[in-house]
Amino acid sequence: MTAADRLERYAELAVRVGVNVQPGQDVVVTCLVEHADIARAVARQAYRAGAKHVVVLYSDLHLRRAAIELGPQEELGWSAPYMLDWVRRWGNERPALVSLTGNPDPDLLADLDPALVGKADPRELRAATLEHITARRFNWTIVAAPNEGWAREVFGEPDVERLWDAVAVATRLDEPDPVAAWTTHSERLKEKAASLNAHAFDAIRFRGPGTDLTVGLLPVSLWKSAASETETGIEYMPNMPTEEVFTSPDWRRAEGVVRSTMPLVTAGTRVSGLEVRFEGGKIVDVGAEAGAEVIRQQLAIDEQAPYLGEIALVDGSSPVKRTGLVFCDTLFDENATCHIAFGAAILEALDLNGLSGKDELLAAGANVSDVHTDFMIGGPEVEVDGLDADGRATPIIRDDAWQLA
Repeated sequence: MTAADRLERYAELAVRVGVNVQPGQDVVVTCLVEHADIARAVARQAYRAGAKHVVVLYSDLHLRRAAIELGPQEELGWSAPYMLDWVRRWGNERPALVSLTGNPDPDLLADLDPALVGKADPRELRAATLEHITARRFNWTIVAAPNEGWAREVFGEPDVERLWDAVAVATRLDEPDPVAAWTTHSERLKEKAASLNAHAFDAIRFRGPGTDLTVGLLPVSLWKSAASETETGIEYMPNMPTEEVFTSPDWRRAEGVVRSTMPLVTAGTRVSGLEVRFEGGKIVDVGAEAGAEVIRQQLAIDEQAPYLGEIALVDGSSPVKRTGLVFCDTLFDENATCHIAFGAAILEALDLNGLSGKDELLAAGANVSDVHTDFMIGGPEVEVDGLDADGRATPIIRDDAWQLA
């Protein structure tokens, strides 16, 4: 297969299996300027799938650096009003959203004040998009855009072909029939989610080096898997790859300490060795080998940001894990191992019976925030148990292998 054929096949997988573009639907692609070749391929495949319009929104991390270095501090994180108005209309216009990931220059912002880096993220735009996503108003997906800078971060050299090979394995692009492989994979994840739902655990416990964390679940917590569905019935894959089964916990019930097992790249900054302590559901202490201040800035965005919105379980059978790589990209690394997220709950993972207002959701135990940041906490040395209300433990993951029947 030539590189051009691979690119078109990858874009087709993203459009038809990932975001599942509908005939006549508008498509929005968000990406960095370094992702242009993949963005163009996605646009071509979107039009082939029947898209009415395709709009590509390019961002540039060098412009963000310039704003942090030279712009007025009070304007950091500014969201252009015309752009914000448009994004807010997405709830009615319901475009398909494709977001490309893969940092082309992971250390570009590393020498800047972490507090300013944290402030530079366009908060209002991110919050408006997150509101649509949690309300399931349109189909969306996140897919990777291999590039030299990302390859250098993973391999120590700009070997983009090697990175493409790894991405192909992780996304099942290397399978003879990738679409059929995704269908089979989706059914397997649904079986895991069904098993967890049948056990109806009261809490999930993670124990390992530097980690002893118990997170309470709600009676209405639902374990979900790969495929999602919009409120209008369009099925799509939010993440490619995706290997997780996930739910939203009770934001009021998290106790203990947890240590990240993989680096996290957020707001353009690499966070390594993250350690977090919870009391009464809230993150009360944050430490890290690098990047802690960026996490602290995110936790300060609103009063509910320091509480959990997601638990996700992933075992060692994941193709992402089998590559043996740390991708330094949350889309991939969160699908190599278990992870949690502070901030907004995933509402589709809760049986809320029509509840929708912020106060109603919080009272029901569903977190509401403008933040949703995942970080990885699993691995071969981390044991995962389901706890009944009386504290009886049932093994879910041991030695990176799924145990639950």
